[in-house]
Amino acid sequence: MKIWIDADAAPRDVKDVVFRAAKRLGVETILVANQRVAIPANADTVSMVVVREGANVADRYIVSKSTQGDLVVTADIPLAALLVEKNVDVIDPRGEAYDATNIASRLSMRDFMDEMRGAGVVTGGSAPYGDRDKKAFANTFDRLLTKLLKRSKA
Repeated sequence: MKIWIDADAAPRDVKDVVFRAAKRLGVETILVANQRVAIPANADTVSMVVVREGANVADRYIVSKSTQGDLVVTADIPLAALLVEKNVDVIDPRGEAYDATNIASRLSMRDFMDEMRGAGVVTGGSAPYGDRDKKAFANTFDRLLTKLLKRSKA
């Protein structure tokens, strides 16, 4: 079992939650980005993969290397959809877990909003990341991590 972080845009609070859990539980954690992202010096189970710059290069790397039983942290809905197809567990930084029951509607909404922005409609964007988001992420992350660790020991 591995934890993957789509690290280009992951909030610092999300990475901190994951780093603490990885250290406490000894879970291998890989950050993937197109530039170096700082990791704590004492995080023995955390590594960084820097991919070449370009659209979706980090996403393709995560899709190709992750397997069922892994957990991926990403805000990228198209990436989440590809991972759900592979039966990889996915959580976004605001604490929403993606699975076969909800990914199609989330992808559809994302595509609709993208079309609206392309047509010049101002859609406003996401609210700033805050304490409520961090708590929701930590709670969902803990639940999914516990489930996956139990499954990997079975």
